[in-house]
Amino acid sequence: MNPKFLIGIALLVVGLILLYLGYQSSQGLDDQISEAITGEYTDSTVWYWVLGGVSAVVGVVLLVLKR
Repeated sequence: MNPKFLIGIALLVVGLILLYLGYQSSQGLDDQISEAITGEYTDSTVWYWVLGGVSAVVGVVLLVLKR
């Protein structure tokens, strides 16, 4: 197998896991209170979403590109 293909799969899986963890974190009591008071989620939740999104997009790009 092509190493780029394997890295793409790994990044996609890690990205999806991070997005899931960000969702779970956003449902916690601390995030609910923070969002109700400030209108924003906690920094850790935002980082889960940002890193998960970037990782998933890079993984998809590596899987789509043949070269």
